[in-house]
Amino acid sequence: MKKELFKEMMAGFDDAIKYRQGKKTNLRATRFMQASKSLKAADIRKIRKTLGISQFEFAQYIGSKLGTVRSWEQGARKPRSTALRLLTIAKERPAVLLQRVGR
Repeated sequence: MKKELFKEMMAGFDDAIKYRQGKKTNLRATRFMQASKSLKAADIRKIRKTLGISQFEFAQYIGSKLGTVRSWEQGARKPRSTALRLLTIAKERPAVLLQRVGR
């Protein structure tokens, strides 16, 4: 079992090397958009005000709680992960956040 696992790992490394060299392989690569490192409290407030909505409405649109949005805008907490990515999208294209599914 260990020999087979080792062979599979080495085949994977070989595919990765070929991919980096631009050679054809059966490897499938996926690239992820990197979210902003962080957003300042003023940036988050500006995003919301650009949308023309209250903190409560903003929280609903991003799937968060009112208290969370308040703490972001006051600088007590910083958004992370999915929330940060969503806020980055809202900053770059505010109207996208207001679009509703199914309309």
